[in-house]
Amino acid sequence: MSRTLHLDFSVPADLSRAAMLLRDGGLVAFATETVYGLGANALSPDAVAGIFAAKKRPSWDPLIVHLASVEQLDQIARVPAEVAGRVSALADAFWPGPLTLLLPRSAAVPDAVTAGRELVGVRIPAHLAARALLAAAGVPVAAPSANLFGHTSPTTAAHVLADLDGRIDAVLDAGPTLIGVESTVLDPTQTPMVLYRPGAVAAEQLTAVTGVAVEVFVPTTEEQPASMPSPGVGIRHYAPRARLVLVEGSAAGLQTALAEAEAADGGTIGVLLPQGWLVKADAVIESWGKWDDPEALAAGLFAGLRALDDYGVSVILCPLPDAGGIRDAIRDRLQKAARLA
Repeated sequence: MSRTLHLDFSVPADLSRAAMLLRDGGLVAFATETVYGLGANALSPDAVAGIFAAKKRPSWDPLIVHLASVEQLDQIARVPAEVAGRVSALADAFWPGPLTLLLPRSAAVPDAVTAGRELVGVRIPAHLAARALLAAAGVPVAAPSANLFGHTSPTTAAHVLADLDGRIDAVLDAGPTLIGVESTVLDPTQTPMVLYRPGAVAAEQLTAVTGVAVEVFVPTTEEQPASMPSPGVGIRHYAPRARLVLVEGSAAGLQTALAEAEAADGGTIGVLLPQGWLVKADAVIESWGKWDDPEALAAGLFAGLRALDDYGVSVILCPLPDAGGIRDAIRDRLQKAARLA
Protein backbone atom coordinates (compact mmCIF):
# COMPACT_ATOMS: atom_id res chain seq x y z
CA MET A 1 0.00 0.00 0.00
CA SER A 2 1.24 3.51 -0.82
CA ARG A 3 1.36 6.30 1.72
CA THR A 4 -1.89 7.05 3.49
CA LEU A 5 -4.03 9.89 2.16
CA HIS A 6 -4.35 12.77 4.64
CA LEU A 7 -7.84 14.14 4.01
CA ASP A 8 -9.46 17.19 5.60
CA PHE A 9 -12.99 16.91 7.00
CA SER A 10 -13.66 20.57 6.27
CA VAL A 11 -13.16 19.96 2.52
CA PRO A 12 -16.36 18.44 1.02
CA ALA A 13 -14.44 16.60 -1.70
CA ASP A 14 -12.23 14.95 0.95
CA LEU A 15 -15.27 13.81 2.93
CA SER A 16 -16.79 12.34 -0.23
CA ARG A 17 -13.55 10.55 -1.06
CA ALA A 18 -13.34 9.04 2.43
CA ALA A 19 -16.94 7.83 2.16
CA MET A 20 -16.25 6.31 -1.26
CA LEU A 21 -13.22 4.47 0.09
CA LEU A 22 -15.35 2.93 2.84
CA ARG A 23 -18.04 1.86 0.38
CA ASP A 24 -15.37 0.30 -1.85
CA GLY A 25 -13.88 -1.79 0.97
CA GLY A 26 -11.05 0.53 2.00
CA LEU A 27 -9.70 1.48 5.41
CA VAL A 28 -10.32 5.03 6.63
CA ALA A 29 -9.37 6.46 10.02
CA PHE A 30 -11.72 9.14 11.33
CA ALA A 31 -12.35 11.22 14.43
CA THR A 32 -15.03 10.31 16.92
CA GLU A 33 -15.69 12.14 20.17
CA THR A 34 -13.62 9.49 22.00
CA VAL A 35 -10.53 8.61 19.91
CA TYR A 36 -9.78 8.19 16.21
CA GLY A 37 -11.25 4.96 14.85
CA LEU A 38 -10.04 2.80 11.97
CA GLY A 39 -13.12 2.20 9.85
CA ALA A 40 -14.12 -0.44 7.30
CA ASN A 41 -17.44 -1.67 5.93
CA ALA A 42 -18.73 -3.84 8.77
CA LEU A 43 -20.69 -6.08 6.40
CA SER A 44 -17.67 -6.96 4.22
CA PRO A 45 -15.50 -9.82 5.54
CA ASP A 46 -12.60 -8.71 3.36
CA ALA A 47 -12.77 -5.11 4.56
CA VAL A 48 -12.97 -6.22 8.20
CA ALA A 49 -9.97 -8.49 7.68
CA GLY A 50 -8.08 -5.41 6.54
CA ILE A 51 -8.57 -3.80 9.95
CA PHE A 52 -6.97 -6.75 11.72
CA ALA A 53 -4.06 -6.83 9.27
CA ALA A 54 -3.37 -3.08 9.42
CA LYS A 55 -3.47 -2.93 13.22
CA LYS A 56 -1.77 -6.31 13.75
CA ARG A 57 -4.81 -6.99 15.92
CA PRO A 58 -5.40 -10.56 17.13
CA SER A 59 -8.55 -12.26 15.88
CA TRP A 60 -9.80 -12.85 19.43
CA ASP A 61 -10.43 -9.11 19.99
CA PRO A 62 -13.87 -8.06 18.66
CA LEU A 63 -14.76 -4.77 16.99
CA ILE A 64 -17.40 -2.08 17.55
CA VAL A 65 -19.78 -1.21 14.72
CA HIS A 66 -20.57 2.49 14.27
CA LEU A 67 -23.92 3.61 12.83
CA ALA A 68 -25.12 6.91 11.42
CA SER A 69 -28.53 6.53 13.08
CA VAL A 70 -30.65 4.15 15.11
CA GLU A 71 -32.55 3.27 11.93
CA GLN A 72 -29.52 1.20 10.87
CA LEU A 73 -29.57 -0.93 14.02
CA ASP A 74 -31.68 -3.71 12.46
CA GLN A 75 -28.89 -4.35 9.92
CA ILE A 76 -26.48 -5.23 12.71
CA ALA A 77 -28.37 -6.43 15.78
CA ARG A 78 -31.68 -7.35 17.32
CA VAL A 79 -33.01 -6.20 20.67
CA PRO A 80 -34.48 -9.00 22.84
CA ALA A 81 -38.05 -8.19 23.88
CA GLU A 82 -37.30 -8.74 27.56
CA VAL A 83 -34.71 -5.92 27.62
CA ALA A 84 -36.22 -3.66 24.96
CA GLY A 85 -37.27 -1.07 27.53
CA ARG A 86 -33.83 -0.64 29.04
CA VAL A 87 -32.11 -0.63 25.63
CA SER A 88 -34.50 2.05 24.42
CA ALA A 89 -33.88 4.12 27.54
CA LEU A 90 -30.11 3.85 27.10
CA ALA A 91 -30.30 4.77 23.43
CA ASP A 92 -32.52 7.77 24.15
CA ALA A 93 -30.20 8.99 26.90
CA PHE A 94 -26.75 8.33 25.43
CA TRP A 95 -26.98 8.02 21.62
CA PRO A 96 -25.43 9.72 19.80
CA GLY A 97 -22.55 9.49 22.26
CA PRO A 98 -19.75 7.48 23.86
CA LEU A 99 -21.76 4.37 24.82
CA THR A 100 -21.39 0.99 23.11
CA LEU A 101 -24.13 -1.59 23.65
CA LEU A 102 -23.55 -5.33 23.22
CA LEU A 103 -26.58 -6.85 21.49
CA PRO A 104 -27.37 -10.13 19.71
CA ARG A 105 -25.87 -9.89 16.23
CA SER A 106 -27.73 -10.18 12.95
CA ALA A 107 -26.82 -12.82 10.38
CA ALA A 108 -25.25 -10.11 8.20
CA VAL A 109 -22.39 -9.46 10.65
CA PRO A 110 -19.19 -11.34 9.74
CA ASP A 111 -17.78 -13.63 12.44
CA ALA A 112 -14.54 -11.60 12.57
CA VAL A 113 -16.41 -8.53 13.84
CA THR A 114 -17.53 -10.33 17.01
CA ALA A 115 -14.60 -12.78 17.30
CA GLY A 116 -17.19 -15.50 16.72
CA ARG A 117 -19.41 -14.48 19.63
CA GLU A 118 -23.15 -13.89 19.47
CA LEU A 119 -23.12 -10.29 20.74
CA VAL A 120 -21.96 -7.35 18.64
CA GLY A 121 -20.89 -3.97 19.98
CA VAL A 122 -22.85 -1.05 18.49
CA ARG A 123 -22.77 2.68 18.97
CA ILE A 124 -23.80 5.92 17.28
CA PRO A 125 -20.98 8.46 17.65
CA ALA A 126 -21.73 12.09 18.42
CA HIS A 127 -18.76 13.69 16.63
CA LEU A 128 -19.84 15.79 13.63
CA ALA A 129 -17.12 14.33 11.39
CA ALA A 130 -17.95 10.75 12.29
CA ARG A 131 -21.67 11.24 11.72
CA ALA A 132 -21.12 13.01 8.40
CA LEU A 133 -18.78 10.26 7.18
CA LEU A 134 -21.10 7.46 8.27
CA ALA A 135 -24.08 9.11 6.61
CA ALA A 136 -22.16 9.71 3.39
CA ALA A 137 -20.76 6.16 3.30
CA GLY A 138 -24.19 4.64 3.83
CA VAL A 139 -22.82 1.45 5.40
CA PRO A 140 -22.30 0.34 9.01
CA VAL A 141 -18.63 0.85 9.87
CA ALA A 142 -16.56 -1.39 12.12
CA ALA A 143 -13.94 0.76 13.82
CA PRO A 144 -11.53 -0.02 16.64
CA SER A 145 -8.97 2.61 17.65
CA ALA A 146 -6.73 3.65 14.74
CA ASN A 147 -3.40 2.52 16.14
CA LEU A 148 -1.19 -0.54 16.18
CA PHE A 149 -2.61 -3.12 18.56
CA GLY A 150 -1.63 -2.56 22.19
CA HIS A 151 -0.18 0.91 21.57
CA THR A 152 -1.39 4.22 22.97
CA SER A 153 -4.71 5.22 21.40
CA PRO A 154 -4.76 8.09 18.86
CA THR A 155 -6.50 11.39 19.56
CA THR A 156 -5.19 13.27 16.51
CA ALA A 157 -4.64 12.43 12.84
CA ALA A 158 -0.89 12.77 13.43
CA HIS A 159 -1.11 9.97 16.02
CA VAL A 160 -2.87 7.78 13.45
CA LEU A 161 -0.19 8.39 10.83
CA ALA A 162 2.59 7.74 13.34
CA ASP A 163 1.28 4.18 13.71
CA LEU A 164 -0.48 3.38 10.43
CA ASP A 165 0.97 5.51 7.62
CA GLY A 166 1.16 3.26 4.56
CA ARG A 167 -0.97 0.57 6.22
CA ILE A 168 -4.39 2.17 5.60
CA ASP A 169 -5.98 4.08 2.72
CA ALA A 170 -6.78 7.42 4.36
CA VAL A 171 -7.22 9.41 7.53
CA LEU A 172 -9.97 12.04 7.67
CA ASP A 173 -8.53 14.80 9.85
CA ALA A 174 -11.03 16.64 12.06
CA GLY A 175 -8.62 17.90 14.72
CA PRO A 176 -8.11 16.54 18.24
CA THR A 177 -10.83 14.41 19.79
CA LEU A 178 -12.77 15.82 22.73
CA ILE A 179 -13.19 13.01 25.28
CA GLY A 180 -9.87 11.26 24.72
CA VAL A 181 -10.72 7.77 26.04
CA GLU A 182 -12.69 5.03 24.33
CA SER A 183 -16.43 4.49 24.75
CA THR A 184 -18.11 2.81 27.68
CA VAL A 185 -19.02 -0.78 26.72
CA LEU A 186 -22.14 -2.28 28.33
CA ASP A 187 -24.03 -5.56 27.96
CA PRO A 188 -27.64 -4.56 28.72
CA THR A 189 -29.01 -8.06 27.99
CA GLN A 190 -27.95 -9.39 31.40
CA THR A 191 -29.27 -8.57 34.87
CA PRO A 192 -27.38 -6.97 36.43
CA MET A 193 -26.04 -5.30 33.30
CA VAL A 194 -22.32 -5.91 32.72
CA LEU A 195 -19.90 -3.03 32.27
CA TYR A 196 -16.96 -4.32 30.22
CA ARG A 197 -15.08 -1.06 29.69
CA PRO A 198 -15.45 2.22 31.60
CA GLY A 199 -15.68 5.43 29.61
CA ALA A 200 -17.29 8.86 29.72
CA VAL A 201 -20.69 7.33 30.54
CA ALA A 202 -20.34 6.13 34.13
CA ALA A 203 -21.97 3.11 35.78
CA GLU A 204 -24.12 5.27 38.04
CA GLN A 205 -25.54 7.08 34.99
CA LEU A 206 -26.49 3.78 33.38
CA THR A 207 -28.31 2.64 36.51
CA ALA A 208 -30.02 6.01 36.91
CA VAL A 209 -31.48 5.76 33.40
CA THR A 210 -32.54 2.10 33.50
CA GLY A 211 -33.12 1.35 37.19
CA VAL A 212 -30.95 -1.76 36.68
CA ALA A 213 -27.77 -2.46 38.64
CA VAL A 214 -24.40 -2.59 36.87
CA GLU A 215 -21.71 -5.19 37.52
CA VAL A 216 -18.12 -4.44 36.45
CA PHE A 217 -16.37 -7.17 34.47
CA VAL A 218 -12.98 -8.20 35.85
CA PRO A 219 -10.58 -10.14 33.58
CA THR A 220 -9.25 -13.25 35.29
CA THR A 221 -6.36 -14.40 33.09
CA GLU A 222 -3.51 -13.08 30.95
CA GLU A 223 -3.54 -16.12 28.68
CA GLN A 224 -4.49 -15.61 25.03
CA PRO A 225 -8.22 -16.40 24.78
CA ALA A 226 -10.17 -17.99 21.96
CA SER A 227 -12.19 -14.77 21.92
CA MET A 228 -12.91 -11.83 24.19
CA PRO A 229 -16.47 -11.14 25.38
CA SER A 230 -16.14 -7.47 24.50
CA PRO A 231 -13.79 -4.95 22.90
CA GLY A 232 -11.37 -3.33 25.33
CA VAL A 233 -11.19 -5.97 28.06
CA GLY A 234 -7.74 -7.39 27.37
CA ILE A 235 -5.61 -6.63 30.41
CA ARG A 236 -2.65 -5.54 28.27
CA HIS A 237 -3.39 -2.44 26.21
CA TYR A 238 -2.92 1.31 25.57
CA ALA A 239 0.83 1.27 26.29
CA PRO A 240 3.55 3.77 25.39
CA ARG A 241 6.94 2.46 24.31
CA ALA A 242 8.47 3.69 27.55
CA ARG A 243 7.94 1.80 30.79
CA LEU A 244 4.96 3.33 32.59
CA VAL A 245 5.05 3.67 36.37
CA LEU A 246 1.89 4.68 38.24
CA VAL A 247 2.22 6.53 41.52
CA GLU A 248 0.07 7.73 44.39
CA GLY A 249 -2.18 10.54 43.21
CA SER A 250 -0.48 13.44 44.97
CA ALA A 251 2.44 15.79 44.32
CA ALA A 252 4.24 14.37 47.34
CA GLY A 253 3.84 10.81 46.11
CA LEU A 254 5.08 11.80 42.67
CA GLN A 255 8.11 13.56 44.15
CA THR A 256 9.03 10.41 46.08
CA ALA A 257 8.63 8.24 42.97
CA LEU A 258 10.80 10.64 40.98
CA ALA A 259 13.62 10.41 43.51
CA GLU A 260 13.43 6.60 43.39
CA ALA A 261 13.41 6.57 39.58
CA GLU A 262 16.37 8.94 39.36
CA ALA A 263 18.35 6.64 41.63
CA ALA A 264 17.38 3.39 39.93
CA ASP A 265 16.56 3.86 36.26
CA GLY A 266 19.61 5.38 34.66
CA GLY A 267 17.67 6.57 31.59
CA THR A 268 15.68 9.65 30.72
CA ILE A 269 12.62 10.07 32.92
CA GLY A 270 9.35 11.57 31.71
CA VAL A 271 6.54 12.88 33.89
CA LEU A 272 2.88 13.40 33.02
CA LEU A 273 2.38 16.30 35.43
CA PRO A 274 -1.00 17.76 36.42
CA GLN A 275 -1.22 21.52 36.07
CA GLY A 276 -0.30 23.35 39.27
CA TRP A 277 1.78 20.52 40.74
CA LEU A 278 5.39 21.40 41.55
CA VAL A 279 8.12 18.78 41.57
CA LYS A 280 11.91 18.97 41.49
CA ALA A 281 13.50 16.54 39.10
CA ASP A 282 15.91 16.07 36.23
CA ALA A 283 13.11 14.90 33.97
CA VAL A 284 11.09 15.69 30.85
CA ILE A 285 7.84 17.29 31.98
CA GLU A 286 4.66 16.98 29.92
CA SER A 287 1.84 19.16 31.21
CA TRP A 288 -1.42 17.30 31.87
CA GLY A 289 -4.82 18.76 32.82
CA LYS A 290 -5.91 20.11 36.19
CA TRP A 291 -6.14 17.36 38.81
CA ASP A 292 -9.67 18.40 39.78
CA ASP A 293 -10.84 18.37 36.13
CA PRO A 294 -11.10 14.69 35.17
CA GLU A 295 -12.51 15.49 31.72
CA ALA A 296 -9.35 17.47 30.94
CA LEU A 297 -7.18 14.64 32.27
CA ALA A 298 -8.97 12.16 30.02
CA ALA A 299 -8.72 14.40 26.96
CA GLY A 300 -4.96 14.86 27.40
CA LEU A 301 -3.99 11.37 28.58
CA PHE A 302 -2.99 9.60 25.37
CA ALA A 303 -1.54 12.73 23.75
CA GLY A 304 0.66 13.25 26.81
CA LEU A 305 1.93 9.67 26.79
CA ARG A 306 2.68 9.91 23.06
CA ALA A 307 4.53 13.21 23.49
CA LEU A 308 6.82 11.69 26.12
CA ASP A 309 7.41 8.67 23.89
CA ASP A 310 8.35 11.01 21.03
CA TYR A 311 10.93 12.66 23.28
CA GLY A 312 12.54 9.26 23.81
CA VAL A 313 12.18 8.83 27.55
CA SER A 314 12.80 5.36 28.97
CA VAL A 315 10.32 5.56 31.83
CA ILE A 316 7.15 7.62 32.36
CA LEU A 317 5.81 8.48 35.81
CA CYS A 318 2.11 9.24 36.01
CA PRO A 319 -0.16 9.88 39.02
CA LEU A 320 -3.25 7.66 39.25
CA PRO A 321 -6.56 9.44 39.93
CA ASP A 322 -9.07 8.23 42.50
CA ALA A 323 -12.05 6.20 41.28
CA GLY A 324 -15.39 7.65 40.16
CA GLY A 325 -16.98 8.83 36.92
CA ILE A 326 -14.61 9.25 33.99
CA ARG A 327 -11.71 8.77 36.41
CA ASP A 328 -12.58 5.06 36.24
CA ALA A 329 -11.79 5.15 32.53
CA ILE A 330 -8.48 6.93 33.14
CA ARG A 331 -7.53 4.39 35.79
CA ASP A 332 -8.48 1.50 33.50
CA ARG A 333 -6.33 2.79 30.63
CA LEU A 334 -3.34 3.57 32.83
CA GLN A 335 -3.42 0.28 34.69
CA LYS A 336 -3.58 -1.71 31.45
CA ALA A 337 -0.83 0.40 29.89
CA ALA A 338 1.42 -0.10 32.91
CA ARG A 339 1.05 -3.87 32.63
CA LEU A 340 2.30 -3.84 29.06
CA ALA A 341 4.87 -1.05 29.10
